Amino acid sequence: MKLLLLFLLTFTLYANTIDGIAIMVKDQAITLYDITKLMKEANIDQEKAIQILERKKLEEIEIKERHISVTKQEIFTDIQRMAEQNKLSIIELYSAIQSSQGLSEKQLKEKLKEKLLNQKLYNAIAFSHLEQPTDNEISEYYELHKKEFVKPSSYSVLIYHCPDKTHLQEKVDNPMFYAQDVKSEERTFQADKMNPRLAELLDKTAINAFSPVLPAPQGGFMSFYVKGKGAAEAPELEKIRPQISNAIMGQKRDSILKDYFDRQRLNADIKVIRLPKN
Repeated sequence: MKLLLLFLLTFTLYANTIDGIAIMVKDQAITLYDITKLMKEANIDQEKAIQILERKKLEEIEIKERHISVTKQEIFTDIQRMAEQNKLSIIELYSAIQSSQGLSEKQLKEKLKEKLLNQKLYNAIAFSHLEQPTDNEISEYYELHKKEFVKPSSYSVLIYHCPDKTHLQEKVDNPMFYAQDVKSEERTFQADKMNPRLAELLDKTAINAFSPVLPAPQGGFMSFYVKGKGAAEAPELEKIRPQISNAIMGQKRDSILKDYFDRQRLNADIKVIRLPKN
């Protein structure tokens, strides 16, 4: 009996250490575990982790105080939009997210709910302060960030198809693997005529390497083996003007939000109780 009590006491003390409150933001708690978990996952120092978590709590409080909400239909509409953009059915999208990010359908919906809540909050805070960028701002941004827009002019690939995901994954893991149901076709995509999301995928995939296995629009699964990439070049300004305008608007919005939540942090009732030991 004494041993059992000792074990329970030890376990309770350990649990309190793991889940103990580190910081109170108004009535919202940040635990020691929250801080150490974020430091490890994001590979950041303690100060940065605390800043991120405090900002997150302040956002949650703002959402609650402003009575901002998201309906199930809004979440489903966002899922439909994602599926259409990727030319997938909703079931195929769930499968792709599970494969690439390890998220279940429920976890995906929770993340989308959080994203939509934050979007509504950000719009409520920043919308009235945002101004469309001028032509001079767009031209200046283009010149300063031209290297960021330099992309290959084309992509030479082998597209592997297979109804069996396991067989295709084996091919990706071991190019010498042979399975009769794994088929391939050679294609060359011109960057200015292809789906931007496919271009982004191929851009991130190294030459002589496979992309992740993805659900194929026509059924089954697919992976792109990148054989080569065309000469890198920057597109003309007019072709990416909307993209640059969105980037500038994003910067302006982020600046407005940072200033807003910096002020909130200064005025909020934040109590540091204890911090994880380095």
